[in-house]
Amino acid sequence: MIVQQMTELIPGLQGDIPANSRKGVPYVGGKDKVAACAKHFVGDGGTVNGINENNTVASGHDVYSIHMPAYYNSIIKGVSTVMASYSSLNGVKMHANRAMLTDFLKDTLHFRGFVISDWEGIDRITSPAHANYTYSIEASINAGVDMVMVPYNYPEFLNDLTDLVNKKAIPMSRIDDAVRRILRVKFSMGLFENPLSDHSFADKLGCKEHRELAREAVRKSLVLLKNGKSPNQPLVPLPKKAPKILVAGTHADNLGYQCGGWTIEWQGLSGNNMTDGTTILKAIKATVDPSTNVIFEENPTPDFVKSQGFSYAVVIVGEVPYAETNGDSLNLTIPEPGPTTITNVCGAIKCVVVVVSGRPVVIEPYVQSIDALVVAWLPGSEGQGVADVLFGDYRFTGRLARTWFKSVDQLPMSLGDAHYDPLFPFGFGLETKPNSH
Repeated sequence: MIVQQMTELIPGLQGDIPANSRKGVPYVGGKDKVAACAKHFVGDGGTVNGINENNTVASGHDVYSIHMPAYYNSIIKGVSTVMASYSSLNGVKMHANRAMLTDFLKDTLHFRGFVISDWEGIDRITSPAHANYTYSIEASINAGVDMVMVPYNYPEFLNDLTDLVNKKAIPMSRIDDAVRRILRVKFSMGLFENPLSDHSFADKLGCKEHRELAREAVRKSLVLLKNGKSPNQPLVPLPKKAPKILVAGTHADNLGYQCGGWTIEWQGLSGNNMTDGTTILKAIKATVDPSTNVIFEENPTPDFVKSQGFSYAVVIVGEVPYAETNGDSLNLTIPEPGPTTITNVCGAIKCVVVVVSGRPVVIEPYVQSIDALVVAWLPGSEGQGVADVLFGDYRFTGRLARTWFKSVDQLPMSLGDAHYDPLFPFGFGLETKPNSH
């Protein structure tokens, strides 16, 4: 259901589809809009053990009721393209799955945009990849792939494809269908009238208005999971005025870590010189009373924490950036020194732990020692949004969009399971009142 709601991004990118549009026909409403892509078709989120590019084992009922619904919404909203998944469905590589790409997506759902491959997606039909490229081209094009993402050796692709068409291994009708679909999207985008992008929009990149919107999104997406060791003694919102406070953790002053993967570079970056933005540490310093002394120590010793007379601490830890296979994890733990920092700080003084992570991670062993627990997900460049709610300028209102497990042995675990025993259930989130000051 949440993924279905998220398809509202499509009219945001492409424009609102006119009321009388034919179902399945791509729509892009002007040169200030872009073509959207629904991906990765289909079952990419359901692979065995959550391993990237793995096999999804699912009954027909599960495919159509769990993995497919957001594609129904996408097609109704006029999405221009659909990308095939690297993964397999019941052992059949999606890039070679004619039953899903052609028979279902194109013929049953009447999708009239084009199907695009993933990066070297057709190569990976075989194992090892590119072992039989002629077969990969034949299998993928005949399955219904219309446009192929060939990052490097495009002459090889063009030559092999031409040979296959000349040999009638790929029918010309299939080529015509692909060309028709690609042209349909190009016409809907107005590419023949305006082939180049409008550079007047470049000034909007990173503008104040967009940063304010991003900051608002941070405030609204943060989830407060615990607030005080007992309900009648909440720690959040934190007092802005205190003699001395500690900020600790690997993620306190690291813009790259806040942004995660697919930021500037494929796997993301570490540090503060990769883009403009506000780290959570910087945001805290800008938010507290000018008289409050903010001490930053990334991984302090217990003695340091106990001896400095801190009023409270904010510990900001989490996962390091990753994308795709580099994010595969069977233990889902926060890397060291994160857990040590939590233990050293929260064992000594009142602490709020802020988790910076793209997904639920192992936190159950530390919850007892933590006074308040916040999940910030990947807040991106606008760390000020974290301080906005921590210190009570705005309320905590966010809810968990997924179940938070106690241990990885419970996974996969979903709301409605017979033995549903999460650390924090789907939809959970504590609220606060804003400070009056």
